[in-house]
Amino acid sequence: MENSNRDTLQVDLDAFDLSEGLGFLLEEPLTNLPDHYQVWMDLANNLTHLIESRKLRDLVHKMPVLSPHHLNSHRELRLAHLALGFITMGYVWQEGQHAPAQILPKALALPYCLVSRRLGLPPILTYADSVLANWKLKDPTGDMEIGNIDAIFSFPGGESCRGFFIVSLLVEMTASSGITGALEVMHAMKISDLIGIQKGLIKVTQALKKMKETFKLMHSQVDPTAFHGTLRIFVSGWRDNPMLPKGLLYEGVSNEPVLLSGGSAAQSSAIQCFDALLCIRHEDETGAFLTRMRDYMPPAQCQLIETLSAYPSLRDFIMSRSSSALCQVYNSCVSALVDLRNYHLNIVAKYVIVPANQARAVGCPLTGRCTALDSTGTGGSSLMNFLKSVRNSTQKALISERLCAT
Repeated sequence: MENSNRDTLQVDLDAFDLSEGLGFLLEEPLTNLPDHYQVWMDLANNLTHLIESRKLRDLVHKMPVLSPHHLNSHRELRLAHLALGFITMGYVWQEGQHAPAQILPKALALPYCLVSRRLGLPPILTYADSVLANWKLKDPTGDMEIGNIDAIFSFPGGESCRGFFIVSLLVEMTASSGITGALEVMHAMKISDLIGIQKGLIKVTQALKKMKETFKLMHSQVDPTAFHGTLRIFVSGWRDNPMLPKGLLYEGVSNEPVLLSGGSAAQSSAIQCFDALLCIRHEDETGAFLTRMRDYMPPAQCQLIETLSAYPSLRDFIMSRSSSALCQVYNSCVSALVDLRNYHLNIVAKYVIVPANQARAVGCPLTGRCTALDSTGTGGSSLMNFLKSVRNSTQKALISERLCAT
């Protein structure tokens, strides 16, 4: 039986592009592309200096139009998408919110769109890029811990920028055991294995609690002023963004501007998997936004969310069994997700709302970068309203003891 479960798990890991230990993180990301693409790597590796010296746009204008056909492996494509994404964000936002680029030059736009098409991702820097694929070990023989991880590419913002990406990566890594637990629950439901469901839910609960604890590293790794005043604009997109209300024109690709959302925690496949497993229903604008964020996920990851969503309702199954023990385990899992979302609200208050208020009080020195996203998420959502909505929807999934006993 144990071998059978192991085989089933491996099939799932392969099907949904998962790693048992790393979850949705890209395993062993490459840090170099074939020599043909050295110009991309040179720009991406020197991005902070080029942005701060206002040289990036000029160098992009001098770039040759390179075909991505020499990129063969999935890892090469992911690194190319990451590099082009960082260059694109730097190009668009080099001059701050008052002078964003309206047109992405063909030498950047065309290969970026072609690489994106092959990966099934949009041509903008996504969470799957900047968090899931943007890491390397300082000591390849060492452990995956915060002191031994570095970002492959970074934006202005120094250690706070790197810290933001790395802490987010570690939160995703701690979610890995919860994703395994979700798969176990899914298969246990097929055969009405109550013990298997309980074990899987306990695994998810433990992962959610660990994610919250890991999230706390943000306080020691990221300075709120650096995040809000310097980094945040570079992960902002061109949909529902007052700085680029018409979107961005991809030269040589489209005759009309394209509207795309920036990187957002709403693009975390892990969190949406937990929502799908626990049958948490986000409605109206919140639900529509979260569904749209799936377009920014690698297709195999999105497929797992849809697979979990298509299963018979776990919540209804538990209520039909009249098992107070099973109900308690489910509620503990939901409560852990509520706690994580409450903590996210606190983090946003510290890193966005408070610095925004301070910037308005004293005037922002960084080319006006502090004002346009004061209440809007980098993905384009109404920030605090969105986060409170997902938290409240999660709370509503809790099953009352009365219903469990009937």
